[in-house]
Amino acid sequence: MDKYMETKKRNQAYNRYVQAKIPKTKAWPSLFNSFLVGGIICCIGQGINDLILLAFPNMSEQSAWAFTLIALIFIASFLTGIGVYDKIGKFAGGGSIVPITGFSNSITSPAVEFKHEGIIYGICVKMFTISGPVIVCGVVASFIVGIVYLFI
Repeated sequence: MDKYMETKKRNQAYNRYVQAKIPKTKAWPSLFNSFLVGGIICCIGQGINDLILLAFPNMSEQSAWAFTLIALIFIASFLTGIGVYDKIGKFAGGGSIVPITGFSNSITSPAVEFKHEGIIYGICVKMFTISGPVIVCGVVASFIVGIVYLFI
């Protein structure tokens, strides 16, 4: 019983230490920054789409959106590679993670971080550590929905 109480006191002391070290965030400024940056990213995407449709008037809207997504993914990967997207993410929080640019960042960031381990064991292996489960879950969910849709 004595050892149990020691462990319990040690765990409580550790929990107090962790609570003291966790950075305190202010909810409203964080929500505002998230909304602002997420909205800016979406406006940039809409602007790219409008420019594509303006430059190529015969292009279908679906094709224009595909090119827009490619452009946004490239921009986010480039900004991640030069270290800017991390600063945007620190300021914006979820506003930079939710759009497709956040998914691009989640693939590019580990690849950049582990490039010193080589192409195979660094970039190729670590690239999907964050986004891999998301991809697998998306593929499985879409397969299940497709099967349900087939029979309904």
